[in-house]
Amino acid sequence: MEAGAGDRKVVVVGGGVAGAMLAKHMQFDADVVLIDSKEYYEVPWARSRSMVEPPFAERSLIQHTDYLSNARVTASPAIDVTESEVLTAEGRAFAYDYLVIATGHVDSTPRSRKDRLEQFKQDNKRIRSSSSVLVIGGGRTGVELSAEIAADYPEKKVTLVHEGPRLVQILGPKASEKALRWLKSKGVDVLLGHSIDLDAISEGQRSFTTSAGATITADCHFVCAGRPLGSSWLQHTLLKDNLDRFGRLKVDENLRVRGRKNVFAIGDVVDLPEIKQGFSARKHAAVAAKNMKLLLRGGKEEKMAVYKPRSAAAAPAVVSLGRRQAVAQFPFTTVSGYIPGLFKSKDLYVGWNRRKLGLETDII
Repeated sequence: MEAGAGDRKVVVVGGGVAGAMLAKHMQFDADVVLIDSKEYYEVPWARSRSMVEPPFAERSLIQHTDYLSNARVTASPAIDVTESEVLTAEGRAFAYDYLVIATGHVDSTPRSRKDRLEQFKQDNKRIRSSSSVLVIGGGRTGVELSAEIAADYPEKKVTLVHEGPRLVQILGPKASEKALRWLKSKGVDVLLGHSIDLDAISEGQRSFTTSAGATITADCHFVCAGRPLGSSWLQHTLLKDNLDRFGRLKVDENLRVRGRKNVFAIGDVVDLPEIKQGFSARKHAAVAAKNMKLLLRGGKEEKMAVYKPRSAAAAPAVVSLGRRQAVAQFPFTTVSGYIPGLFKSKDLYVGWNRRKLGLETDII
């Protein structure tokens, strides 16, 4: 560590994929504080599996303090940003020399790891006690959850409702069609071009009417759509003018918020033209960390690393279909079945994530 570098303060807001990796990269180069609404990092690709197999979450829910041995963690949402401090909901203020916004999307997940584990158990109880399940939203999460339920509980009637013309629209038409064919082969009823008014849903509701007039009866339902960006809290801060009309932070090629010398933004909350997925979030974290380390050493700005977004066509993506199969989109081809399933579906990148955080792949 450069002399005096450890005295410089870096505050990271958001403990998802991008924020967690950025904090890990920086913890021995500065005085790092991670501000997150929860006490743990959650491997996002493992959520659907954890709903059908709750013990799976024991490896995918990782206390922030397990991988941040030289940083401070506060589990309270950030509510304001000034030129020099971040204020949290519990009334604490954290000074910064460099600030990183990595708040991704809003998730209604509990603050503690224990409560999140219990939430997965309750979700699983709802699935097991139901003969029919409705999944609302046919993006990656909705498709993967429908597939997990169909694979593990083939006797249950699963209905997937999606307002778009095809599933997983961040991928190409071929991948969407392969996912649709797989789900239908497992008996999943897929309704495309239908939506359900989320504001009108009540707890325990069993009858649902879609925008196209279809009536669906289900013993339980799960919403896998409508997650807003985690940037609404910035609308009344000094960064309000740095948000675009979609609520994304506008960044430059070095991943600094435009017009701000000491504020970076990474992950889903930025306005870069690319598919937002784990690979890009980790790359954001690596580039931003490299640039902050350079600045902390007194390096010249013209030496800063440049982030180059990957086009949708060039970015590989895999959607798991149960425990053994998947659909994978590569730059020149799209494949489905057991071979792409080897890359993701068995472990859902949990072991890989744990290794990246410097942890054992399995819990002893």
